[in-house]
Amino acid sequence: MPASFLFREQFICKKRRLTIYTGGRMKFQITILLLIFLISACTPASEAPITATALPPDTAVTSPPGGTMPTNESPANPLAPKTGDENLTRGNVFIDEYGLMIRESFPPQISLAFSGNLPTPCHELRAVVSEPDEENKITADVYSVVDPDMICTQVLKPFQANLDLGIFPTGHYTVWINGEMAGEFDT
Repeated sequence: MPASFLFREQFICKKRRLTIYTGGRMKFQITILLLIFLISACTPASEAPITATALPPDTAVTSPPGGTMPTNESPANPLAPKTGDENLTRGNVFIDEYGLMIRESFPPQISLAFSGNLPTPCHELRAVVSEPDEENKITADVYSVVDPDMICTQVLKPFQANLDLGIFPTGHYTVWINGEMAGEFDT
């Protein structure tokens, strides 16, 4: 009898080895199938082609409601001369870049953007913008002011500024900054 017991033991051992081997192989196959499923789930589905439908053309707005065109509404100028500036010395400003920004609104809103350097950190930036003259010319006078009794480091101080010029009636306008043409626009 001991011989049959040994045979069973060997058979069970072989079966266990076979089970262990097969179980490892099944785990590998299941892992591969899961990866294939995940990859296929993450790919975009083929979509039906989008068909274009005819839409009516956009209608342009040619005049504001009510038929009246707004006049120039001068916005508040943050760089306008302040009280006490008469006691300060007027100085130069070194303007490096300037240009017009025209906002896509109705009516268009115009801004003058410029950047440069002040002579010292003690100088303060000022700007005066005039109303359009008979030739629709808008001038901006940009300068600096400083207390003459103040001791200050002699280095340039960079600045950037935007001045809202306002809203203008229909016409062709040119904008000048310190004697140089900054740009032109139509309303």
